[in-house]
Amino acid sequence: MAKPHWNGVFPAISTQMQRDGTIDLAATARHAEVLIDSGVNGIVFLGSLGENQPMSGAEKRLVIEAMVKAVNGRVSVLSGVAETSTAEAIRYVRDVEKLGVDGVMLLPGMLYKGAPEETTTFFRTVAKGSGLPIMVYNNPISYANDMTPEMFARIADEKRFIAIKESSGDPRRITELRNVVGDRYAIFTGVDDLVLESGILGIDGWVAGTGIAFPRENQRLWDLMCAGKWDEARALYRWFQPLLKLDTHVRFVQYIKLAVQECGLGKEWVRPPRLVLKGEERKQVLKIIRDGIASRPQLPRRKQSAN
Repeated sequence: MAKPHWNGVFPAISTQMQRDGTIDLAATARHAEVLIDSGVNGIVFLGSLGENQPMSGAEKRLVIEAMVKAVNGRVSVLSGVAETSTAEAIRYVRDVEKLGVDGVMLLPGMLYKGAPEETTTFFRTVAKGSGLPIMVYNNPISYANDMTPEMFARIADEKRFIAIKESSGDPRRITELRNVVGDRYAIFTGVDDLVLESGILGIDGWVAGTGIAFPRENQRLWDLMCAGKWDEARALYRWFQPLLKLDTHVRFVQYIKLAVQECGLGKEWVRPPRLVLKGEERKQVLKIIRDGIASRPQLPRRKQSAN
């Protein structure tokens, strides 16, 4: 397997829904088009923000089939994998491999806090189930299992593991990972309001959340960081920070989908058991979003690169 070079912005796109919770494939494809135009290098479909877990297996496969066709090879297409058993994770990864994805973003087995050996065994077993490259998603805050740097060192011999989405909430992990595993993996941050701090420490990419509502600003921040233009990056980050914090709340799906709607890129409808925001919470989140839109910085036009 040739090792792909994953870097840059890989937004975790939301799955657009109708008011009744059914999937709107056309709207999801339109949103993906806006993200591609902004300059991203890949898109993660059916991550946590993509409402993977409330979908049936058939629905997930339908989304991936449609989005692979819509993207048509212009950027990398990854699918989130969030299954409760090893067997189901393998079955899903094999199916999306046949549907043409470029890789997967793999969570540990859902609903079970495994011992370190169980967690690494899960990842190894799923990796052997297909030929796809894998981004290992570490999010101990939300999903209980913590993939430590030492655990990543233990699975480093498996060539299908090429990237880490680091979402422990502790930017010290970036340096700890580099010290333990060096450049063995591409390291992506998955915590929006730690991206600048993580960028200074040296990361390869960003699985962005709130940026799906503000794709031009999101990409501009990344470009400034890559260019080492830290004063400009800090100024843009200070504007962006209240919006980026929408990605760190338990109702981040509703918050970010509301931002997507306010920016004219989709609708806020979600799949139950989630419900759209109401009352005072909705007012507070709308104020953050609308204040951000009102103070949106003027950005230079980005040069389009050939994909």
